[in-house]
Amino acid sequence: MFRKPAFWAVAAVLAVGLAFGMYWFQPWKLLTSKTVNDAAPVVVSTTPSPASSPAAGMPSPSAVAVLVAEGKLVTHEHDSSGTAQLVRLPDGTYQVILRDLATSDGPDLRVWLTDQPVLPGRAGWHVFDDGKHVELGRLKGTHGTQVYAVPAGVDPTELRSVTIWCARFKVSFAAAPLEA
Repeated sequence: MFRKPAFWAVAAVLAVGLAFGMYWFQPWKLLTSKTVNDAAPVVVSTTPSPASSPAAGMPSPSAVAVLVAEGKLVTHEHDSSGTAQLVRLPDGTYQVILRDLATSDGPDLRVWLTDQPVLPGRAGWHVFDDGKHVELGRLKGTHGTQVYAVPAGVDPTELRSVTIWCARFKVSFAAAPLEA
């Protein structure tokens, strides 16, 4: 029975298909997680007044980041929670901070700033690559507080949301509207 060429041809096709499926879907990532806690800057919600003196033990106004916008993560493809913040640093550069992130692992996850609105449920899964988006980098971990630099030359105030984007399947795991 095992000497027939048709059997070996089918077995070879099945083995190649299984290997490709394992590579493409990476199902073991459903069972993995990684906690990353970057050193996030001290953030104030409004621009501090230069005339006011800082309280004892508080950082000076020039040593803090200013909160530009923030929003809560909305679950899309995978259950997720946390807060996304867009902050301006004292040197004029911007960062996106994902605070208290909790999401699932997946293949090829990225953090994007986008010009698309955050829609709840399945309606929001595929919208973020329809317009302008800026990739901030690979998702560093599935849990914790993570900091991502906004590239020079990008005006993040023109963008309205942050998404954890699965580049392999072109789907949002979660997204947060950036509201002032």
